[in-house]
Formats: sequence, C-alpha cells, structure tokens
Amino acid sequence: MSPVYEDSKKDLVHILLVSFTGQGHVNPLLRLGNLLASTGLLVTFSSSSHVGNSMRKANKNIDQLNPVGHGMIRFEFFDDGLLDNDPRRHDLDLYMPQLELLGKEAVTGIIKKHEKEGRPVSCLINNPFIPWVSDIAHTLNIRNAVLWVQSCACFSAYYHYHNKLAQFPTESDPEIDVQLPYMPLLKNDEIPSFLHPSSPYPALRRAILGQFRNLSKPFCVLVETFHELESEVIDYMSKFCPVKAIGPLFNNPKSQLSTIQGDCLKPDDDCIDFLNSKTPLSVVYISFGSIISMNQEQTNELAAGLLNSGVSFLWVFRPALPGFDVSVLPEKFLEAAGDRGKVVQWCSQKQVLANPAVACFLTHCGWNSTLEALTTGVPVITYPAWGDQVTNAKFLVDVLKVGVRLSRGDQSKKDVISRTHIEKCLREATTGEDAAGIKKNALKWKKAAEDAVAEGGSSDRNFKAFVDELRMN
Repeated sequence: MSPVYEDSKKDLVHILLVSFTGQGHVNPLLRLGNLLASTGLLVTFSSSSHVGNSMRKANKNIDQLNPVGHGMIRFEFFDDGLLDNDPRRHDLDLYMPQLELLGKEAVTGIIKKHEKEGRPVSCLINNPFIPWVSDIAHTLNIRNAVLWVQSCACFSAYYHYHNKLAQFPTESDPEIDVQLPYMPLLKNDEIPSFLHPSSPYPALRRAILGQFRNLSKPFCVLVETFHELESEVIDYMSKFCPVKAIGPLFNNPKSQLSTIQGDCLKPDDDCIDFLNSKTPLSVVYISFGSIISMNQEQTNELAAGLLNSGVSFLWVFRPALPGFDVSVLPEKFLEAAGDRGKVVQWCSQKQVLANPAVACFLTHCGWNSTLEALTTGVPVITYPAWGDQVTNAKFLVDVLKVGVRLSRGDQSKKDVISRTHIEKCLREATTGEDAAGIKKNALKWKKAAEDAVAEGGSSDRNFKAFVDELRMN
C-alpha cells in the first residue's frame, strides 16, 4: 500500500459507493463519487467485477488511488460469480438474486476490511435496483444515502404505487390513466413501464420497489435532477422523504476532475472532427444508450428516413447485447449518405451534445440522456422503449416542450415506425415551423441547469449541505 494511501486514511472521511451494474447507473454514481472526493473525502467506488473489467478497457489507472480535487477516489470491485460472457448475466430473474446473494457478502467484507485497516466507512451510498445495500448499512449501523438516478416525477410515481396512494393500471384494467400530485395526467403507457402489469421485467419492478420498502433507512435521497426543473414535485415529495436535488451531476465541473470515467466502451475519436466540419445546427445525433437496440425492419426504416430527410447525422450504432434485437445497417447505406453521415459504435455524448453543429438528439429518453440534452440546450426527438423512458418522453414533449414525439412506449408492442414519419419528425425538429420555439425552450433549461450547479445555486447548496452532514459523523 502506498504511503499516500496510508496518510489518506488518517484524515479523510471515507464514503463507500456501491453501484448497480447498468451503464446508466455507474455513470451518475461515479460522477457523485468524483464530486464528493473533490471536497476532501476518500471515496471507494464498488460494483461487480464485470463492471470493473469493462471500465479497465476504457480507463487507465483504475487500480490506483486517484487524487480528485482535495480528496481521493479508489475502486474495489467484487465477484458476482459469473464470467463476463455468461448469458445468465442478461436474465434478470436469475441475475438479480445472484447479485444480491454475493454482493451482500462481498460489500460487508469490504466494509469490515477497511474498518480493520483504519479506514472505517462513514456512509454507504447506493443507487436503485440494489436496495440490499441499505440493509447492509442498517445491519452494520452505518449511515446510508441513495442516489436516485431517475426524475423526481418517477420517484413520486414509484412512491405512490408502493404506498397505494393512487390508482395504477391493473391486469383487470390495464388502461387506467394515472393522476399524481403536481404532475400532468399520465396515460397508462406514460407511467414508468415497470409499474404496468404487462411489463416483461418483473425482476426490475421488484428491485426498484425494494428501495421504497427500505426508504426509512437512508438519511438522505439524493436526486439527479435540479429544483428548477421539477420544483413542485420536489417540494411535494420532500414532505414525505428526505429528497435533495443535486444535479445535473455531469454539468458540475468538479465531477469531471478525475480522469476515470464510467463509460465502458472507448469513444470514437473522429466524432468531434466530423461535427467540426459541419455548419451550426445541421446534424442530428442518434443514440439509444447502452442497452436499447432496434430490430432489422426498424433499422431499415430509420436509415431510409435519414437519407430521405437530407439531414446530416451522427449515429451511434452499437452491437446488440445478448437477448436483444440484432440488426445491421442496410447495404450501401453509408455509401448513399456520403460525407453527411457518420456511424460509430460509441462516443462521448456530452462532448457531442455540446458541439454547435448538433441540431437535435434522437434519443431513447433514458434519464442520463434526458438531462444531458436539457443541460446542453439540444432539442430532442423521443423514441422511448421502457422503464422511466416513457415518462421522460412525456415530460420532454408535453411539459418542457423541448422535443418532438417519434413514438410511444414499449417498441415490442407497436408497429414499425415508417420512414415517412421518421423523415417528418426529423424535419419538424430541425427546420419546421416550431423548431425555433423548441430550441428557445431548450436553451432556457440549459441556463437553469447551469445556474443550479453554479456557486450558490440550488443544487450546489443541497450538495454542500449533504457533505456537511457527512463530515458531522
């Protein structure tokens, strides 16, 4: 062990972060870790060894102690009992109990090891889908906080569902619309889809509701949002839960102080060069995150819609995960697109969205992507699949008015979206009569997000109050 590390244990409050294995969970929790470390804390970030192996491919120095601002961040991964390519990893009904069984033992061991070595863990922070981390904290009498990585609106939906405070769709009446306090009416296909009886992911519903059964254990629920974006819902939910909005984390410069990033794939370095060669507001950026993929027929229609629209585009076309639809680009598509199109396997999304050439973002509406679009002032075309994505799409189009709706809900239940409709939406978002108004709204939220994380802003104040609580232990 390095002398620097030996010295660090004497002075720094030690925080242990435990992340669910999804990319959309790792990224925001790591950003929180960097932000906490920058204030002078020692942060240990933990997840499965599968996540660790992926992060090592995209990062250097992950197995070293990394200085961040006035503090340090380190990584300690645990074995979940499966090889990286084990198909059971993608069967949630099998994997979630496996992760809990081995994760509980491993995280408990990590905590006890650090206590024995003179670096006791002062607070345990987890994100959704692994509520058993709160159980560990309770058993070991360690303070616990949760980083909620969806909107506060979705938090409210889960809270009301769990506590039976509102009517939700049932098997006997699956088309019930949901009215929650300080929120627009949500159609039955606009609630977080894990709450719908037809959801094919009951394991995720059980996991996420497990956190609400454990909601008395965390002393704080940090929400990756900002007060100005969801003020009424945040104020209302704060009457029942200790919620603090501290986002957008990726927009806080201190969360970027570490060179270690959560992306598990290396970005294509040519993306920015491609964008820099284009005129301002001329490129459509297309990405469906780290999980969602289209079937072949829908891929063909999207490709044709892009060609017919005449827009320039940057398309993240990632290899499908096991168990998801596998498709390839249509023959001669890239040849037909010429120099107005580029297709890559991965990119640095925040860099892409910040580029002046980007006119709009065709997105699956995951919360990370939603926040990144809002905080860079980029209009969206919404193509949600499941989970919170369908709720985010509702807010983006109907409430925040920063986007155009391409589709609704679970893609597996719908007809293929035609190339004609895709072309129409692309034109509407880029050059249509409402495009200027949509862009104006997007820039308004960009300014609000910048103000929230700036010195003295709403998220900055909440984060500093949270750190003060950590130091009081």
